[in-house]
Amino acid sequence: MGFIKQITAIAAVSIIGLSASMVGASAADKIRIGTEGAYPPFNNLTSDGQLVGFDIDIAKALCEEMKAECEFVTQDWDGMIPALIANKFDAVIASMSITEERLQKVDFTNKYYNTPPAIAVPKDSEIAGVTPADLDGVALGAQSSTTHSNYAEAKFPGADIKLYPTADEYKLDIINGRLGAVIDDVVVLSEWIDSADGACCKILGTLTPDPVINGAGAGIAIRKGSDELKAKFNAAIDAIRANGTYKEINDKYFKFDVYGS
Repeated sequence: MGFIKQITAIAAVSIIGLSASMVGASAADKIRIGTEGAYPPFNNLTSDGQLVGFDIDIAKALCEEMKAECEFVTQDWDGMIPALIANKFDAVIASMSITEERLQKVDFTNKYYNTPPAIAVPKDSEIAGVTPADLDGVALGAQSSTTHSNYAEAKFPGADIKLYPTADEYKLDIINGRLGAVIDDVVVLSEWIDSADGACCKILGTLTPDPVINGAGAGIAIRKGSDELKAKFNAAIDAIRANGTYKEINDKYFKFDVYGS
């Protein structure tokens, strides 16, 4: 009986070990994705708490292509990179531009879209153009810790730059007459002015991206050393571009290919 019990115990341990390894493999295929949920049409939280937008649909398509289980974690923009480094999630899909400054802290996949910045102003604005001279002395709003705020600070030294935690907050201030202009992605601004909330304003013009400030497009941020995850994401981006899934998502939101050149 003792020998049989010993064999049974060994078998039980083996089964537990196998189950543990299977759970580990399953857990390895689960990817936690950080996003903001406050940057329409790329990512936004609906009134009932659902995440929607281009970033979200792209993330879901990439996860399906990789056959990985994914879950979303919402995070304020200012804390996005620190939260990634602290392992709150495994990747950031939140319209984060690939810049040299960010590459010092995290790694990136290849881009999954690339659109230029733009300036929007009230419809009755007397501002004539988007040169530094045009915006000299103008209260210019931007979301903080973004390539757009960096661009404003570098290119419009004469402007009175006002920084906001979210895009919604600068939009509210220009609606209420506290700003003379705002800077953001042309798609974000276009989507907004086409809505009832953005009826106050118009696109004054697009800006020529600065490769150092604006980077090489929006990519997926991951922790340093996550080479296998980076390779999987890059392969999945290529795959959805090739099989038509990317175009289907693109056309749901935009009238042009946001992938860029």
